[in-house]
Amino acid sequence: MMLNNNPKYYNLFFLLFITCLTYAQNTANGKITDAKTSKEISGVDIFINDSTEPFLKTSVGSFNVQSDSIIYKLKFSKKNYTPETVTITPETANNIFVKLSQEKENTIAEIVIHNEKPKYKNKKENPAYAIMQEVWKRKRNNGLEKFDTYTYKEYEKIQFDANNLDSAFMSKKIFNKLDFIFDYADSTASGKIGLPIFLNESIYENFGENKPGKKIKRLLVAQKTSGFQDNQVITITAKNLYRDINIYDNTLNYFDIGFPSPVGTNGFSTYDYNLTDTISIHGENAYKIRYQPKRKDVLAFQGYLYIDTDNYAVLGATLKSTQKINVNFINSISTELEYDNPDENTFLPKKFITEIELTPFAKKRTSKSIIAKRSVDYSQYEFNKPLDDKAFTRREEEYDAKFVDKDDAYWVQARPDSLSKSEQGVYEMLDKLQQTPKFNRIVKIYETLASGYYNAFKGIDIGPIFSIYGKNEVEGDRIRLGARTYFGQNDPWRVQFYTAYGFKDQQVKYGAEARYMFNRVNRFMIGAGTKRDIEQLGVQLTTDDGIMARTFASSTLFARGENASLSSINKTNIFAAIEPWKNFQVRVDGTLQSIKSANPEKFSLMYYRDGDLRKTLNDSHVTLSLIARPGAKFSQTGVDRYEHGTLAPTIILKYTRGIEGLFNGDFNYNRLQFMFYKPVLIGSWGKTLISFEAGKTFDNVPLGLQNVIPGNQSYSLAQNTFSQLNYYEFVADTYSTLHLEHHFNGKILSFIPLIKKLKLREIAFIRSAYGTLSDASKAINVDGFKYSAPSEQIYFEYGFGIENIGIGNLRIFRVDFNWRGNYLDRPDISTFGIKAGFQVGF
Repeated sequence: MMLNNNPKYYNLFFLLFITCLTYAQNTANGKITDAKTSKEISGVDIFINDSTEPFLKTSVGSFNVQSDSIIYKLKFSKKNYTPETVTITPETANNIFVKLSQEKENTIAEIVIHNEKPKYKNKKENPAYAIMQEVWKRKRNNGLEKFDTYTYKEYEKIQFDANNLDSAFMSKKIFNKLDFIFDYADSTASGKIGLPIFLNESIYENFGENKPGKKIKRLLVAQKTSGFQDNQVITITAKNLYRDINIYDNTLNYFDIGFPSPVGTNGFSTYDYNLTDTISIHGENAYKIRYQPKRKDVLAFQGYLYIDTDNYAVLGATLKSTQKINVNFINSISTELEYDNPDENTFLPKKFITEIELTPFAKKRTSKSIIAKRSVDYSQYEFNKPLDDKAFTRREEEYDAKFVDKDDAYWVQARPDSLSKSEQGVYEMLDKLQQTPKFNRIVKIYETLASGYYNAFKGIDIGPIFSIYGKNEVEGDRIRLGARTYFGQNDPWRVQFYTAYGFKDQQVKYGAEARYMFNRVNRFMIGAGTKRDIEQLGVQLTTDDGIMARTFASSTLFARGENASLSSINKTNIFAAIEPWKNFQVRVDGTLQSIKSANPEKFSLMYYRDGDLRKTLNDSHVTLSLIARPGAKFSQTGVDRYEHGTLAPTIILKYTRGIEGLFNGDFNYNRLQFMFYKPVLIGSWGKTLISFEAGKTFDNVPLGLQNVIPGNQSYSLAQNTFSQLNYYEFVADTYSTLHLEHHFNGKILSFIPLIKKLKLREIAFIRSAYGTLSDASKAINVDGFKYSAPSEQIYFEYGFGIENIGIGNLRIFRVDFNWRGNYLDRPDISTFGIKAGFQVGF
């Protein structure tokens, strides 16, 4: 193409040239990285030309500067880095690549490395203390919080291995016709045999949004399970063992028990630290610091911390429990953590490996045990990319059983590392085992004990087996038999029923309920049921209208004093429930019931209505319940779900409207109730259980519909009841109760010689209740003069308990010692009582 010689084109060309030149010298852009690690750096001050004030401070690793004047020089400055100056020309203004070199810290005058544990007069003489001070000073936060949006991939592998097997064990009669499984066993370092028995692989895609609103989605996209994949108890146990931890937190959550973190700001109160070496980790120089607990009898770890020598970031850590770990069913815990540190303020999880050794009885190293190992790889982080709202929406296909099915080729590509030979053998071995009748019988026994139901034949379970026998004053000896439909753990419908017979009253009782779920996403379901039974009312404030809810009467085999205050209930219920948002349920119940005394000679429920004396109360009511479980985790997607262990709270708000005349209902009334329950970790001092309930009945109702402050005349433990109250001792129109129970996890008893060897754990608790009862509500009842509310002063109880009673790893017994704090002048009260029961937990 020939250039046109017209002068106006020369002028246009010259104008465009000057414009581009000016623009190039007024703008500059590029990237800032660490000269050593090549990682992008944020928080850099940029100075234009010879200015002494920064023009801007970067929030990411790139920059774009635009000024009203010509830019001929840029200066880049950041704390702990050597400043860098770059000359700007039109040719070099774009895609500038700035490398900042870290300055050597002078805050630590001298580092002395010891291979043996040295003794210091005080912690300030310990060079490890100086290093940890820098770590605390620059405490980092999870990098996911700093970006507007983020995505990443997560690969999780959980494996169970039978450990410490030997030839004598392998030759036991129980393995007759099952001995082929030992072909898949491997020798361990101790010379014993390890046999893989369970393997679960999962791949998740994680989506997050911090701005403009907070949204999180963890989508399971693939899962492959060997072994007991049809046994919900095994699978839930595997998932329940693990919690997400942050090494920078002061308290680390294992089994909902608080362990002090070695990187926590109060670490020196629990641990001794010793700088042992400097090593290279993934190209980074790191201090290697050994830490161990000052006292072996506390819940704490030992291991190594790997701290970056330049910026004091935690590159990695190992956490290993002590030999005297006081956790039920657990012989040892070990965790390995790896972190990526993109800048000086944040960290990103890279790889976590946790191994737990479980034994049901003894804590000996040679005991037969199960090794539960979980490894998680985090990869493919992407930040600040636009995310469609659909990414956070629950979809129907996610709940399809086939949604996570992937072929072998997919898994070969998806795994960060290939499976070991023993891991590959798990799939084949368990396929063979499930075709062996003897193995299936063993699994069936385990399932029965764990779930409480016995699978009689396809689709039908008999149980619960632990409710077969009971005893109370009205029925005498009581036999209860029940059954349910059960085709699989994700059943969208279920029918349950039971029948019971009391040998003293010679009456047949029964209950039946059916439920059907239409949608797995929002869990929209309906249900209906009916029952006729003997119940102990007044043992729960925020009650459940469900027909198959647990009754209290048949479980009281032994009680203090005579309990005749049982009621005969004839009840029908229909309900609909939906979860419009995850872990938030809206439920509406319609209930018809008739209530009368099951023992009229000793306990009266008679009341006055329109001047007439009535012995049977007819009630028709509708209840709206809002139930929130933020943070709760569930397995399965069927009509019944199994909850994972978490510290999630339970929040319930209920409104009940009684309707007079509807199906012979006797009373119009309005009731509002609230309940809040939350377990809280208090650092290394244990866990507090907080339970608060409040409510008000706005109309006058008889005793059968009244709010009863829950008493407990049995000798067994019953949650959210008052141990030293008799049944119906306090009745209230308006009430509030607070239960505080703290589990110290052996923190105090571990200081006492001899006692500490028993590994007992202490509990302290206080319970309180306040309420009012109107004269009109008293007057409705024939025996209304007997009833009052704790309105003169707040009623309270206090006491302590000892838990973790048992031998070896089997410590499931608990004893409580309870004192009544006030209202001591009342007849037939108990000022002191002992409660005992089984408490299965870590």
